[in-house]
Amino acid sequence: MALNLEQKKAVVAEIADAASKALSLVAAEYRGMTVDVMTEMRVEARKNDVFLKVAKNTLVKRAVKGTDFECITDALTGPLLYAFSQEDPGAAARLIKDFAKKNDKLQARVVALGGELMDGSSLDRLASMPTRDQALAMLMGVMKAPIEKLVRTLAEPHAKLVRTVAAVRDQKQAA
Repeated sequence: MALNLEQKKAVVAEIADAASKALSLVAAEYRGMTVDVMTEMRVEARKNDVFLKVAKNTLVKRAVKGTDFECITDALTGPLLYAFSQEDPGAAARLIKDFAKKNDKLQARVVALGGELMDGSSLDRLASMPTRDQALAMLMGVMKAPIEKLVRTLAEPHAKLVRTVAAVRDQKQAA
């Protein structure tokens, strides 16, 4: 169904708002997918703070103008589904990757992160990025490792002395 001018302006404004807040973008070709799969993907997208939209490429080109995702304008061809990650840079990539495993008709075409355009093969790299909580846990592990090592090093002479005294006691009791 054709959109009138006001509806097109609303779509452009909606996508422009999402693009201005987004951390990454994945554009995937969805040709041949069923409505049930698309509905399931939209539900998962809402749960993961991913803005999912099917729109005409010309409207998306206008919407991303002046944002970090302006680099994708030349790569938009064919029917595409746009997934903008709002909170976690890898959320959209994980969503598309998970649904592409179940449905071979969904294929990532364009990936954009930080103003850099990548092809669809970079989807795995973006999807493997840790979430914020995982990154903080890794950072805390790295930060506390030297302290734990210092404590173990300082405690070792006392532990070794106790083990030596216990070994001498056991040897005397056995004799």
